Amino acid sequence: MDDKQLLRYSRHILLPELGLDAQQRFASAHALIVGVGGLGNPVAQFLAAAGVGTLTLVDADHVDLTNLQRQILFDTSAIGHPKVEAAAARIAAVNPDVRVISVASRVGDAELVPLAAAADIVIDCSDNFATRHAVNRASVAATKPLVSGAAIRFDAQVSVFDARDVASPCYHCLFGEGDEIEETRCAVMGVYAPLVGIIGATQAAEALKLLAGVGRSLAGRLLMLDALSMQWREVRVLKDPACQVCGSRSR
Repeated sequence: MDDKQLLRYSRHILLPELGLDAQQRFASAHALIVGVGGLGNPVAQFLAAAGVGTLTLVDADHVDLTNLQRQILFDTSAIGHPKVEAAAARIAAVNPDVRVISVASRVGDAELVPLAAAADIVIDCSDNFATRHAVNRASVAATKPLVSGAAIRFDAQVSVFDARDVASPCYHCLFGEGDEIEETRCAVMGVYAPLVGIIGATQAAEALKLLAGVGRSLAGRLLMLDALSMQWREVRVLKDPACQVCGSRSR
């Protein structure tokens, strides 16, 4: 790490819980971010600013005018461009040390498993249950920790599902794929702009702690936020021994 990098990351290096060792871990780390929308924007920006060495961004969408209300990596000139390309350009401006791998296509199980296997951590910033379940399956198959977030209207949730610990639940333990869960999207229901920033920043914080190996993660806990009252609730999440995704993994 050269003098310029030491200066750039000095405020992290000054933290005794992190220090130079954690900063070097960030530099050699690879994060997979699925979804570069309201949640993926702050996640990518914070991880890039923190010096995470490689970011793989996965999103098939293009920047739309309606995105600019909350997707802070984009500006008016990015409208019409692929989100992963617009995000990569902004990240390069924030921190040229970060390598960005752009995947501008829809991905399923076949594509996600090798992507997860190549990364140190997986961060789900998608906006639909099908993708969330696919990301979860890939994370479990690759034995990689998953940081999951979701936000709609004024409500949001965030958790960690750590496949490295066989006692830890996975996303499917909490939200079964066959469960009848009503799916709503911000295109129809709207979303409070700062909410995705709060949850995305929380996802980034959890990801950095996991990469550094410090603190206590949200594994086994689900945080839920009501932004209208600015109240957080915490719910314990237990592993389902009959889970079709992770239930076969034993101690």
